[in-house]
Amino acid sequence: MMVIVVANAPPRLRGRLAVWLLEIRAGVYVGNYSARTRQRIWDEVVAYINAGDAVMVWQAPTDQGYDFATVGTNRRMPVDFDGLRLVKFMPPHSIENGSD
Repeated sequence: MMVIVVANAPPRLRGRLAVWLLEIRAGVYVGNYSARTRQRIWDEVVAYINAGDAVMVWQAPTDQGYDFATVGTNRRMPVDFDGLRLVKFMPPHSIENGSD
């Protein structure tokens, strides 16, 4: 299973995602695809996200049982902590200035 959440996504991208996935809430898409198809869908998200942001979560054979990828500017950034994927919460001013 995979979940994609988009914010500020252009209508063209939302339409493309709706072709492959079920939109269960505004900007929240779910589906169940192979790793190859999942990567192709994510490539579309990366190509068309423009000024928006997105996160994709999928089931994976990790200690956590899932993995995730992000694209775009967001206050929540993934970090690796001793093999675990965690989320670092950035202060609002660092996003506006483009710094850490």
